[in-house]
Amino acid sequence: MPHRAVVIGAGLAGMLAAAALSATVAEVVVVERDDLPDGPDHRKGLPQGRHAHLLMPGGLAAMEELIPRVSVRQALLAAGAHEVPLGSGMLALTPEGWLRRWRDGGPRMITCSRALLDWVVRDLVLAHTGVRIERGRALELIGSRGRVRGVRVETGAGQEEFTADLVVEAGGRGSGVVERLERLGVSGIREKTVDAGLVNATRVYRTPEGAEDFPLTVVQADPYVSRPGRSGMVLPIEDGRWMVSLAGTRGGEPPADPEGFLRYTLDLPHPIVGRLISGAEPLGDVHVSRSTKNSRRYLERVREWPEGLVVLGDAVATFNPAYGQGMSVAALGAARLRRELERGGPTAPGLARRVQRGAARAVEAAWASAVGQDIWFPDVRGGRPGVADRLVTRYSRRLTGAATSSHDAARVLWDLTSLRTGPTRLLRPDAILAALTGPLLPPLSGPPLTPAERKILTELDHTGREERGRA
Repeated sequence: MPHRAVVIGAGLAGMLAAAALSATVAEVVVVERDDLPDGPDHRKGLPQGRHAHLLMPGGLAAMEELIPRVSVRQALLAAGAHEVPLGSGMLALTPEGWLRRWRDGGPRMITCSRALLDWVVRDLVLAHTGVRIERGRALELIGSRGRVRGVRVETGAGQEEFTADLVVEAGGRGSGVVERLERLGVSGIREKTVDAGLVNATRVYRTPEGAEDFPLTVVQADPYVSRPGRSGMVLPIEDGRWMVSLAGTRGGEPPADPEGFLRYTLDLPHPIVGRLISGAEPLGDVHVSRSTKNSRRYLERVREWPEGLVVLGDAVATFNPAYGQGMSVAALGAARLRRELERGGPTAPGLARRVQRGAARAVEAAWASAVGQDIWFPDVRGGRPGVADRLVTRYSRRLTGAATSSHDAARVLWDLTSLRTGPTRLLRPDAILAALTGPLLPPLSGPPLTPAERKILTELDHTGREERGRA
């Protein structure tokens, strides 16, 4: 008998889950409440969509596994995305100093607008699987506390029941999955929020002529100095543009006006972001978002999880977007779903619980990374550093300090940042030795620029100063 699956939400997590299902399920229906754009345009239901997103190597590898007969990487690059080596293609000021750039480059991440990434993935899934999208708003789950059997959906013609052997809830951070489960009798779900009050402000610029190959540039916030965190990033995106995203925690929020936006960049711990954009042409307004808190639902700990229901993506956990983990965590969760489906099919006993617990491993790694830093910012709500946090932070800061001039330590950071490995990577002998050894060279006094890059920065800074002088 053919099986049917229903996915709630046509965002990135939902489309990747649909791709995972399509390999073993005859009919896969995705229910989406929003109008979906025909191209790489911003979607109303994605509050962080206008800000910087990084697709880490671990997430890209999971996507390649999920979508058959096509390379997601090649499709993204063909659409205009950029590929940035973590070790050589990035200028990064960490709380422990500037990271050096290494000749071997390290793992590669993808940079583009979130709109482009969502559109490319959705197009690939629809073109290479039998998945279809139905317009409608999911109202409630159908079934009992022991098994979910479908979704009641409000469509243009009224309410309709979509029966299914497996339902995947991927409705994003606004998902009502906890309330839906409670109506089935599943209660006691633990939730946790850690909120540093982060505000994002983003503006897009035309990439200045001659600066097309300038490295991705990031000035990280320092959570260890007892004052609000302030950060900024310039990353290349499609169509010859730079996306410039600023972030500030409670008390250090970036402004929404263009003049204040530029002042903020110049007042960061290093002014390189401001120097780069002061002579660049803006292509739109400043967009501000406050949907940035870390929130987690510990669904994997529910004692009696219902058969027939899997929850993935932001419906499980959302992270401070400054750390660039959410998309990769969604992809890793969908990859786990596919592997479990291949073992026993959508009706295998215990499948939903196994997927939920397996997906939680990637969530835990990202949560530990994001919350482990956010709890140190002033006025954070929902968490305070304990003894264990202090020990982990001391170790991770020592490793980061070593990575400013040790290739071995840098490789450990690449593995962790790229989400190719979990937190246990920190306990391997090479990581411990690199941290104990510490920096091998004196700290850099400024960003590690090539002569050509230094010339570009100087010219842009000079142009910006002249323009500000005329103003």
